[in-house]
Amino acid sequence: MIEPSKSPFFVLLLVCLHLGMASSLQADEEPSPEKQVTSQQRNLVVILTDDQGFSDLSINGNPNLRTPHIDRLANDGLRMNHFYVCAVCSPTRAEFLTGRYHTRMGVFATSRGGERFNADELTIAQAFQDAGYATAAYGKWHSGMQWPYHPNAKGFEDYYGFCSGHWGNYFSPMLEHNGEIVQGKGFLPNDLTDHAIDFIEEHQDEPFFVYLPLNTPHSPMQVPFEYWKRFKNKTLIADPTNKTPTQTDAHSRAALAMCENIDDNVGRLIDHLEASNLMGETIVVYFSDNGPNGNRFNQGMRGKKGSTYEGGLKSPLIVRADGLIPAGQVIETVGGAIDLFPTLAELCNVSIEPPKPLDGLSFAESWTGAAVTPSEDGDAADSLEDRILMSHWNGRVSARDSRFRAQLDGQLFDLANDPGETQDVRDVYPEVQARLQKAIADFRDETNPMTAKNDDPRPMTLGHPSAEFTQMPARDATPTGDIKRSSRHPNCTFMQNWTNTKDEIVWNADVVEGGQFEVSMYYAVDRIDVGATIELKCGENTIETKIDTANETRLFGENDDRSPRTEGLVKDWQPMMLGTIAMESGPQRISLRALDVPGEEVAQMRLLLFKRVD
Repeated sequence: MIEPSKSPFFVLLLVCLHLGMASSLQADEEPSPEKQVTSQQRNLVVILTDDQGFSDLSINGNPNLRTPHIDRLANDGLRMNHFYVCAVCSPTRAEFLTGRYHTRMGVFATSRGGERFNADELTIAQAFQDAGYATAAYGKWHSGMQWPYHPNAKGFEDYYGFCSGHWGNYFSPMLEHNGEIVQGKGFLPNDLTDHAIDFIEEHQDEPFFVYLPLNTPHSPMQVPFEYWKRFKNKTLIADPTNKTPTQTDAHSRAALAMCENIDDNVGRLIDHLEASNLMGETIVVYFSDNGPNGNRFNQGMRGKKGSTYEGGLKSPLIVRADGLIPAGQVIETVGGAIDLFPTLAELCNVSIEPPKPLDGLSFAESWTGAAVTPSEDGDAADSLEDRILMSHWNGRVSARDSRFRAQLDGQLFDLANDPGETQDVRDVYPEVQARLQKAIADFRDETNPMTAKNDDPRPMTLGHPSAEFTQMPARDATPTGDIKRSSRHPNCTFMQNWTNTKDEIVWNADVVEGGQFEVSMYYAVDRIDVGATIELKCGENTIETKIDTANETRLFGENDDRSPRTEGLVKDWQPMMLGTIAMESGPQRISLRALDVPGEEVAQMRLLLFKRVD
């Protein structure tokens, strides 16, 4: 009789287990060592920070903070010294997700629908999902709230976070989970990282793609005291070559404290991957969405967030992939957010067939040190070295090649010798000037970039058949008469001063598919003002509801601020059911108004939540 341990079947089973073909190990067996995979579909984790500058890391020369976990990530992988994103948030997110310039996709603003890229664009999440990956996104989306722009519609099967541009509170805030309103737990970056770790734990036996767009160091400048105490009274070392004096106020200190919190969360995530023996088959990417949100230490670069100079566009880019990307590399080739989609797809062996040509190029061979395969147009390496990378924001256009940066107004800077962009050298290099100005002109003619100044707000989509819930927040509404928005920053605002029967809160909507919808209103009202009757109208259909329950809540948020905010404060909102309304497909005007006002104010209104019930 053949012993089981020597039978061919048993040997085959061991081989299958070693190759990862079995779903799990026996409970009493030791875990297998980390696999060094070179040719399979690797897992992917992409971390995107918000308003963190290139120099907000100790590995990039900032003496004012310590980021040991991110520094280690770079030392164990690669970093790019000339990696560029957009001047502000939503364009960068669109370019990362699609591999195409945001100017091709209708992104021209950061709110009022201008943050949404066109619904027919293929995203990296959709491509990975089609290849069999489990996909999730946790954090700030900023590419549209309603389907078909919602993250669940763009390839992420699980989403937790907020879809707006910025949020008014980072401690246990109101968030959403796959469209449904929920309450956060603790400091938001920690909470988001917890969700990412949990998803990885749940899906470790299948390929996964986790996108973690953290919300910091974007304002409001809130951070737990354990981080703030390190910087509260710290004297910051100034950037001696920066044209703008480095801020040494609370804003800069808070931003650095937030960056150290980010570093700890990156450390927790990497520790989990290593403890789970997943690091050897996972690619981890780290970058930011624009330049720093202040004049803090930034290696003397000109500009900050919102600028199309180096300081507004240059981002850290760090990638670790054990066994695939040699450790310790520093890449000097110019690259950008548009390159991540094609590069990561190639590294993960995910085939893509985008419906529209990508602007991004693949760095897969450059990063891995593989032999470069010549293309039909010549050497693939030359296409990376000779490319011109374009940037646009709010009517300003910039072109960057391997040495120079040109601006739409004719300025030309030799970055190799003048990284601070202090000397216009257009007269010294007329041939370079002509080449880059032609690239700018061609880019404008081809993509026809829009700006918020010349485009009306887009209608908000409502009633998509794939969406159970649709939010219509105050952010996307227009008040009439005396009704006022709580802050000039629309993203996390509410409507207030609703005091009469003439004024309305109006949404310009496009109902994708009509039907019956339950509608809830998230509101606040003092006890003394309870009793108003309100009317919700969609087309010719209306429902009337009396506000019969108080929600007495006060503004809060400032007690957690480490620096004075520009965003409005927040409240604890409660839902009330307005009823069920029928809506027809097509363009619709949705409005809220009061039919009577027994007190001084009808209510404050944060959002409407529509739930399809037919």
